[in-house]
Amino acid sequence: MARKKQPPVWIVVLVCSAAGVVLGGSASWAESSQCLQEKVVTNQCLTQDPVRKTGEGMFAGMLAGAGGAIGATWSQWKRNS
Repeated sequence: MARKKQPPVWIVVLVCSAAGVVLGGSASWAESSQCLQEKVVTNQCLTQDPVRKTGEGMFAGMLAGAGGAIGATWSQWKRNS
């Protein structure tokens, strides 16, 4: 049986990071929008910058995606060797 060719690590990291950026940004944006619709709006909700909050979520998602991709490829590499 022939081994399946694995994609290069950088492609896996790039794809997972991009997915993390999208998911992290969407989640942060939704959280910012949701806090303004609460019955009691807090001072923190009114003073936060939604663009900055979304950017922070995107960055965190990128790091999480890259970390997950590196961990998954390392685990696969250890399993195959």
